[in-house]
Amino acid sequence: MSERHTALRSMHDLGLAAWFGGSLMGALGVNGAAARIDDTTQRLPIASAGWARWTPVNAAAIGAHLAGAVGELVTESPRMARQAGVGKASAVKTALTVGALAVTGYSKLVGLRLEKAGGPPVDGTTEPNHHTPASVAASQRQMRMLQWAIPALTGALVVVTAYMSEQQKPGQVFRGMLNRAGGVMSTPKNLGKMAAVGAVGRQLVTSGR
Repeated sequence: MSERHTALRSMHDLGLAAWFGGSLMGALGVNGAAARIDDTTQRLPIASAGWARWTPVNAAAIGAHLAGAVGELVTESPRMARQAGVGKASAVKTALTVGALAVTGYSKLVGLRLEKAGGPPVDGTTEPNHHTPASVAASQRQMRMLQWAIPALTGALVVVTAYMSEQQKPGQVFRGMLNRAGGVMSTPKNLGKMAAVGAVGRQLVTSGR
């Protein structure tokens, strides 16, 4: 079997890049630009329209990332079993992915509520003013936190992915395999076996065999 998985890695990395970059650009660019529109009743509809155009691309990016991540998990499963530290990093990465998916999905639901609100007067996409209806203002306050949570989680995924790439260097693999072998040999069961073997060896030596 080939050790190269270029297609899987490309899907994983490009999907994650679009997920992270799109969410960050949307929070800074789309929402920031909408807040500069003079008509306060057009700020929310224009931002909602921008996010709606990005949603299909974002969904495709997330799908590509997940397909690549699952593919890599399958192909790297033998190394996870042999190399210490890989399993823990994979668990952290999985938890971050689940969290990012949950926040992204909930953000979409809140965004749909804001889109259906029409054109209430607001200071910005996530900033209500004293004329904003209470229900809309509540959704805006939620979105204010969600818009930064997504790039924070996906950015953390980028860092963990970089760390896991470092784990694939030959020196790291070798040390990880030694650590895993040492950990297995140090379990109570195996220590008992090693002690029994040592005792038998000592008996053989003292008996002259």
